[in-house]
Amino acid sequence: MQYRPEIDGLRAIAVLPVILFHAGFQWFQGGYIGVDVFFVISGYLITTLLIEDMRNNRFSLTDFYERRAKRILPALFFVIIVCIPFAMLWMLPKELIGFAKSMTSVSIFSSNIFFWQENDYFSSISEEMPLLHTWSLAVEEQYYLLFPIFLSVFWRLGLPRLFWFILGLSLFSLLVSEWSSRYYASANFYLLHTRAWELLSGSIVAIFIHQNGMRRSNFFSILGLAAIVASVVVYDDSTPFPSIYALLPVGGTLLVILYSGSNTLVARLLSLPAVVTVGLISYSMYLWHQPIFAFARIRSMGQPEAEIMALLVVLSFILSVITWKYIETPFRNISKFGYKRKAIFGFSALGLILISLAGGILQGLNGLPNRDGLEITSVLDEIPNVRGSYCHNDGRRTVEEIKAGDFCLIGEGEVSYAIIGDSHAGAIFDYADEYLSRSGSSSIAVSGGFCAPLMNGFEAEFGCSEMISAAFNGILTDSRVKQVIMLAEWANYTQGFRDNDVPIKMRDSQGKASDIKDNEDVFMRSLGVTVQKLTESGKEVFIVLPVPEFSERAYDVVQKAIFLDYANSLDAAVAFLPATSNADYHSRNRAVLDIFYVYQESVTLIPIKQLFCGSESCKQYDQSKQLLYSDTNHVNYFGAGLIVNEVFDRIRNANKTPQQTARPLTPPSQ
Repeated sequence: MQYRPEIDGLRAIAVLPVILFHAGFQWFQGGYIGVDVFFVISGYLITTLLIEDMRNNRFSLTDFYERRAKRILPALFFVIIVCIPFAMLWMLPKELIGFAKSMTSVSIFSSNIFFWQENDYFSSISEEMPLLHTWSLAVEEQYYLLFPIFLSVFWRLGLPRLFWFILGLSLFSLLVSEWSSRYYASANFYLLHTRAWELLSGSIVAIFIHQNGMRRSNFFSILGLAAIVASVVVYDDSTPFPSIYALLPVGGTLLVILYSGSNTLVARLLSLPAVVTVGLISYSMYLWHQPIFAFARIRSMGQPEAEIMALLVVLSFILSVITWKYIETPFRNISKFGYKRKAIFGFSALGLILISLAGGILQGLNGLPNRDGLEITSVLDEIPNVRGSYCHNDGRRTVEEIKAGDFCLIGEGEVSYAIIGDSHAGAIFDYADEYLSRSGSSSIAVSGGFCAPLMNGFEAEFGCSEMISAAFNGILTDSRVKQVIMLAEWANYTQGFRDNDVPIKMRDSQGKASDIKDNEDVFMRSLGVTVQKLTESGKEVFIVLPVPEFSERAYDVVQKAIFLDYANSLDAAVAFLPATSNADYHSRNRAVLDIFYVYQESVTLIPIKQLFCGSESCKQYDQSKQLLYSDTNHVNYFGAGLIVNEVFDRIRNANKTPQQTARPLTPPSQ
């Protein structure tokens, strides 16, 4: 294969935007497309090599896998080994377990599957995952495993037919990617079947060049480079990706590969020694940058200053030069030193086994929870919260048991209330149990994760409607229940879940929202049915308005502040919890609050924002530095105390006379 220095230069164009994107520089919000450029280059180079080997009857799978092992594994092993002590020094047990699992997934070339199941690539949590970037290596490794076999099996078709066959596969993968971007965005981002078209497009251009030769065009090669740059500048984390939007950087890369023949302006630019040098060390730069940035964010408990990130970019470059010179290059040429294939495969297998074993040991040790600095935070585990509440998920009762009236009860005494909702309802059950016991009364308690307390078959595709409907039917016919208290993370059901990569479209008995904006109509329709049936049965309805939501998990931040010696007590550690603004609260909850206020004459709305917020912002702790949340949106026992006291104070003070407005309701026309 003839060496093309402009391809190494193109690698530089791919790796730099990725690094600057992960560093957080605003001008590179679309820098993640550099990975797509890498995919196209990989598809082109691998297919070119395979075609030449097959044309000359020297193709061997073992030769191919040997070259890949020498190219990929030594530097990868080295970077992971360097990461382990820093992970043990700075990562919380839960984080260390996640790191250990990612090590194991890397060792079996499946880290893309692991990270797909764990997180959204664009979330703030991802920025603190040292091995997140290995997802793309896993995609390439899966491609390397399958494509040579595919090509050898279908080689007999001839290159012209192979061209059209691969083109068809590529188009099919693109269509699947476009569809998945709308419904399964995280899987679409990480998995091979929706990324295959990018690699295959490189294969297509490799076959074309092999048959027809290179093309030279200043216009098309400049257009291709401009398309890549435009993607970096214009795209951001809100761009559905990959999808048809990926055609811009992928198509641009194809144009550069195909049309930047010698003496074109783009070829001369990409062949400049400095650019080629960055391309040569691009693999090591890609390996180093994410761990360096992730550990910097972990150690500083947030995003370091831009100047620090710039220095870390330079550090990535320095480490990459060292790794390329002393790890990559010697191992790539290791056969010259007398090492046979058996030794190379043995070394590769041993390295993968040791990495997997190290990951397994760290998982088996439960993330080393007894390290210095973690002992004081054990008090967090003793605070009751939603995870310990027996009645959450209705005490694991079956729908049949609920239909039979076998409800989970909290408190002691005569049943007077029903509390129903999602996990935000479950979060108050522990405290409500004590409160009601002291007052000599009890309540039906029903909650389920992501289960909105709405009738009319309302659900968010989590199978909640049957349980909620059974619960409401029992509550409606239970003459003991006088007041029904409904609470939930309400904005989930109009705006979509905050941590979900694709906003979920709600459904009820009248159908599913065709667009996320239609969630409001579905919600209002189901709320109208719910309020109507409850008020018709003589129940007083109390709707608890949303609690504030935050960007950071409260217990994790507090634990980390103490573990990393930023604070020496829980009281001091809460200062590191970020606030959320009143404006953010109202922006998140605008739609659902507007809908609730439509029904305020038929229900009692209980605002609780004031329990957590001042005039400008909301916090996860009170003035005495007592933590009120366990994570980003669930109150703990102490936060639940504020809510429960507020709710029952409002109930006691409510007008006990029959409501004149308790009439059948019809949602207003929109």
